[in-house]
Amino acid sequence: MKISNRIKKKLRRKLAAALAAGIMTFSIGFGSVDAAQILNVTLDETIQRAFENNRTIKESIADRESAFWSLSEARRQGNPKLAWNFEAQRFGGSAYRSYTYNRSFTNSGTISMPIYQGGRLKEGRRSARYALSSADLSLENTMQDVRLRSTIYYFNVLQYRNLIGVYEEEVVTLQEHLRNVNAQFRVGTVAKVDVLESQVELANAQQNLVNIQNNYDVAVATLNNFIGLPTDTVIRPQDTLAYKKYNLNLGDCTAYALQNRADAAMADYAVKQAESARRAAKAGYRPQVNASISKGLTNENLVSKKIDDQWTAGISATWNIFDGGITSAQVHEADAALTRAKEVAAQTREQIQLDVQQYFLELRAAEKNIGTTQASVSLAEENYKIAQVRYAAGVGTNLDVMDASRKLTEARSNYFTALYNYNTAKASLDRYMGVPVEIDVVRYVESEAEGKTAAQSREDAALTPEAAVVPEAEDVAPVVTIDFENDSPLPSDSVKNEYTKDRAFK
Repeated sequence: MKISNRIKKKLRRKLAAALAAGIMTFSIGFGSVDAAQILNVTLDETIQRAFENNRTIKESIADRESAFWSLSEARRQGNPKLAWNFEAQRFGGSAYRSYTYNRSFTNSGTISMPIYQGGRLKEGRRSARYALSSADLSLENTMQDVRLRSTIYYFNVLQYRNLIGVYEEEVVTLQEHLRNVNAQFRVGTVAKVDVLESQVELANAQQNLVNIQNNYDVAVATLNNFIGLPTDTVIRPQDTLAYKKYNLNLGDCTAYALQNRADAAMADYAVKQAESARRAAKAGYRPQVNASISKGLTNENLVSKKIDDQWTAGISATWNIFDGGITSAQVHEADAALTRAKEVAAQTREQIQLDVQQYFLELRAAEKNIGTTQASVSLAEENYKIAQVRYAAGVGTNLDVMDASRKLTEARSNYFTALYNYNTAKASLDRYMGVPVEIDVVRYVESEAEGKTAAQSREDAALTPEAAVVPEAEDVAPVVTIDFENDSPLPSDSVKNEYTKDRAFK
């Protein structure tokens, strides 16, 4: 990243000022969005921003365009080729004394065309078509990955926002408890050790809050980076982590994934490419036939009117009766590549089943934990109230109160963690089932098998009119940088505590 000289000078001045003060505590201006300019975003908006700005998707689009032109190249291998050649010569010496000229100019043109290459050109076109289909599905696969990652990054922000509320509540509770302990210490009903223990517990809670706020800031920066915003942008998610029951069973999810996962279809295309490469290798056993037409003009001197012209037309055939075993080696190499491609395809389907089972089980575990932790919060709240009453009555200890406070914070954190795990497992399960973003994989494969072009197959499989449009690579967007000139608060500074006991756990 290039920094202007003006900014460099400003950074040097800040460094000099910090060193003069004996400390190194300056900050490179964090952002151009102040507290009054918070960007409100929903999950759907976040995913759409990622689709528009994420560089991984743009890389896949460029790969797809490269595959398209590779197919175009393969198709044009069988077209006629026209070549023009010009030669100019000047010569002399005793050997040429009898010649009446010392210059020669030759123009020749040749049209050539392959007639039969043993099937090599045909298989090249077929393999390139499979590669283009695979690139289309790879783009869909990438978009599914981007949707999952942007969803998880968004949920990370929601999770840490919830935890900020939990730890803020703990700090407030311990501050109130410390005031009560100090009041009782002043009248002599509790010992000094209770005050010290309460102060230590409050300091620990404040430290935990600072760590969670930092995690929130990192989560926001990570999300901004992934969806193409400056990392110092202050965003405010508009969604909440909620529980919505998932009714499908493991068998249905697995069957859907095996049929709809893009990477499974890509593995099948890799097998077809390997089969095509094997057939192309066998072309070495067959003859090659080419046709050509050539015409030449020779002028002995530019000022001379004497021009010799000649033309030839014919067919040439070449057949390697024995090539030293090169073709045989190439066929065996292609056999090994085909075996490997089939193993990869089989492994892909086994991994698909494992992926679905893993996230389905995680989803079910998180679902059970939601109910358990929700009940635990109620019990922990009741336990804390009892500990406070017992301590105020002089029959409980200060340690009982602080232990109850820690358990209450842990219970609330566990509840939000269970909600987070459930939602991320649901998003992951959708991804590893192959829930589509733009194109239906099954319909695309069927359309390709019917012999349609990649554009027609994409149109047949498109889920929306916009998805039917063939994507094109664009110019590389400039690097997204933060504003070095302006200071702004960290995202956690703008978080309003929306956490309440009445709303969070009902």
